[in-house]
Amino acid sequence: MSDLTPIPVVAGFHPDPSVCRAGDDYYLVCSSFEYFPGVPVFHSRDLVHWTQIGNALERPSQLRLSADTPSSAGVYAPTLRHHDGRFWLIVTVVADGGGNMLFTATDPAGPWSDPIRLPGVSGIDPDLAWDDDGTCWCTVAGVGQVRIDPRTGETFGEPHELWSGTPGAAAPEAPHLYRIGEYWYLLIAEGGTERGHGVSIARGPAPDGPFEPCPGNPILTHRSTTHPVQNTGHADLVQAADGSWWMVLLGVRPGGGTPGWHVLGRETFLAPVTWVDGWPVVGELVSGVPNGSNRDDFDLAELQACWISLRSRPADLCTTKERAGWLTLRARGASLDEPDVTFLGRRPQHLRWRARTMIDPAQGRGGLAVRLDEGHHYEIEAGDGQVQVVARVGSVRTVVAEHPAPAGPLVLAVQTDEPLPPHGPRAAPDALSFGVETEAGALTVLASLDGRYLSTEVAGGFTGRVVGMYAATGAVHFDWFDYEARP
Repeated sequence: MSDLTPIPVVAGFHPDPSVCRAGDDYYLVCSSFEYFPGVPVFHSRDLVHWTQIGNALERPSQLRLSADTPSSAGVYAPTLRHHDGRFWLIVTVVADGGGNMLFTATDPAGPWSDPIRLPGVSGIDPDLAWDDDGTCWCTVAGVGQVRIDPRTGETFGEPHELWSGTPGAAAPEAPHLYRIGEYWYLLIAEGGTERGHGVSIARGPAPDGPFEPCPGNPILTHRSTTHPVQNTGHADLVQAADGSWWMVLLGVRPGGGTPGWHVLGRETFLAPVTWVDGWPVVGELVSGVPNGSNRDDFDLAELQACWISLRSRPADLCTTKERAGWLTLRARGASLDEPDVTFLGRRPQHLRWRARTMIDPAQGRGGLAVRLDEGHHYEIEAGDGQVQVVARVGSVRTVVAEHPAPAGPLVLAVQTDEPLPPHGPRAAPDALSFGVETEAGALTVLASLDGRYLSTEVAGGFTGRVVGMYAATGAVHFDWFDYEARP
C-alpha cells in the first residue's frame, strides 16, 4: 500500500455515506447491515474531521432484526436530509418484512422517531427531495420515483421510471436528487459496487425530468486504474457555507497481490467538486485524519456509540450494570458460527491495528474475535483453564492452537501484521496474530493467520471486519477493551 494512499474521512466499515448541512454543521450517516444499533451518525464542522454522535436506530421499536437476518442484509443505504427545521432519514431494511422506512429528529444525535413505513415505495436506496411547493419526491434504485407525504408515508400517483444511467452499465442505484441553480440534478452510482463502480449524473428542468446525461459521465470512477482507492461510488453532494461543493463517497483500500483484498469494508472518502458548464467536476480525494487509540473501561452505565452487536442487543445479555466497571456478556449462540451469538464489537479503522481486552472467564467461555460473517471469522477463546485460537473459513472450522490459561483474569490480544508467505502476486493483505499478554505486557503469539480469508473478495457481502468480545458459554466478564493504531 502506497504511503500516498488517501485516508478515508470516516475509516473502516462505513459504506454508503449520505451527508447534509445545517448551518455550519455537517451530519453524515452510513449503512449498518446486520449490526445493531443501526445507522451510525457523525458530526463535523469541516467535512474532514468526523465524530460519531450516536446511532439513529437504537431501539427495538425502530429496528428488529431476527436471527434469520442474513449477514449483509439488514439496513441499506440511508439518505439524510435537513428540511423545514427537521432531520429526515430514509432507509431500506432488507429482512423481516422491513421495506422502506422514514425517521425524523430535531437533533441528529437523537432520539430519532419510530419508523414511518412506506409500503407504497418499492426498491432500495431511497432518496428524499423537496421542490418549491413542498412536494416531497422519493427516488429509488432502478431508477424510479414517486411522490410521498413524509409525515404519514402515503404515496401519490403511480411510480415512474427516470433516467437509469449509462446504457449497458450494471446496477443503477444510490440516486440522489438536488435542485442546484436552474436545474434538477440526478446523481447515481452504477457499474456495481465492486471494481467497476462509478458515479454518473444527469440534469433536467423538473424533479421528475426529463433528464439529459452529463457528456463527461462517469464523473468519478477508479475502474481500470492503479489508484490505491478502488470501488469508488455511492456518492452524495453537499454545499459548504462558503459556497464550495463537496462529494462524499465510498471506496476501498485493497492490499496484497492479485486480485487485491479489501478487509476494512467500504469506507467514506471526500472529494472537492467544481462546476464547469453546469456540470460537476470531481477533484482528487482529500485525506482525512486517522483516529488514534480508543479505550473503554466500561465504567459508564451506557455503552459508547461505536459499539455494535449482531442483529439485537438484549440488556440481559450485554450490560455494564451487573459487575461495576466490567462488561458482562451472557451466552446465547455457542460460537461465532451462530447468527445469535452474544457479541460486542467495533469497526477497525486502520490497516494496521491492535486490540486487547482483559477477560474473566471464570463463569463461562468467551474471547476476542475478528468477524466478517458467520462463515469467516478468527478468534481467541478462554475458559476451562485453556486458551485456544479458532479459525472458521467457509465450511471448515479449525482449532489452530491451544495453550494453558493462567489462573484468574487474563489479557487476550489480536493485531494485524505484515502478510505471511508467499509474497509477490499471491501475497495476502495482512496477517492476524492472536495471543496472550504476559504480566510484563509482552505478547505471546499463539497463531498468525492469513488475512485474505477475512476479506470481502473471499467472503462476499457488503460489510468489513469487526473486532470485539463474545460469550460462548455462561457469563463472561471483560474489565476493559483497548484499540490502537500501529505504525
